[in-house]
Amino acid sequence: MPTGLKRYYGGRDLHFITCSCYQRRTGLGTAARRTLFLRILEEVRRAYDFAIIGYVVMPEHIHLLVSEPEKGDLSRVMQVLKQRMARQVVAAARREALSGQGALWGDSSLGPSPGHFWQARYYDYNVWSNEKRVEKLRYIHRNPVKRGLVLEPEQWLWSSFRAYACGEPGLVVVNAVGSAKLKIREPAA
Repeated sequence: MPTGLKRYYGGRDLHFITCSCYQRRTGLGTAARRTLFLRILEEVRRAYDFAIIGYVVMPEHIHLLVSEPEKGDLSRVMQVLKQRMARQVVAAARREALSGQGALWGDSSLGPSPGHFWQARYYDYNVWSNEKRVEKLRYIHRNPVKRGLVLEPEQWLWSSFRAYACGEPGLVVVNAVGSAKLKIREPAA
C-alpha cells in the first residue's frame, strides 16, 4: 500500500472511490466497455450487498460513492470488481490480437501487450457528512461535463445522474440499500 494511505472501514460510512485504468489509458473509452463495467458493478453490488449512491464511468477512470458492504469489506469488493472487468477485457483483447482484429481496428487502450487493465490500488475517501455526500455526488455527475465529453450531465449515459434527475432505472441500481444500513456521521461540534 502506498505510504500514508489509510483506509477506515467498519464505521458504516459512505466511501468515495476513484480507480484509474493502467497508465491512465482509455481502457473504458468505448460505450461497450463502459456498459460492461456497469453490468459487472451491478453483479458485484448484489453479491456483496452494498448501496451505490453515485457513479460515473469515464474513459480512463471511475468514481463510485458507495456504502460499506454487508458481505466482506470494501477492499474485497474492489478486488472482485477490478478482476472481473480486467479478465473480460484482457481475454477479449487477446482473442482479437490472435485473430488479427486488434491490428485491424487499432485499439491501443491496453497498450502493445494487453496484460493490464487497472492501476494497482484505488483511492478511498470516507464521506462522513451529508455535505460531503452532496459535494462528491456533484463532482461525480459534473465530471463528464468538466472534461468536455458532453454539454450537460444527463447526456452522459454512464453515470447515476439520470437516476436522480429523471428517476430512470439504469444498469446499476442506485440507492438500493437492501440490508445495508447507511450511516452518515455529522461532524463533531
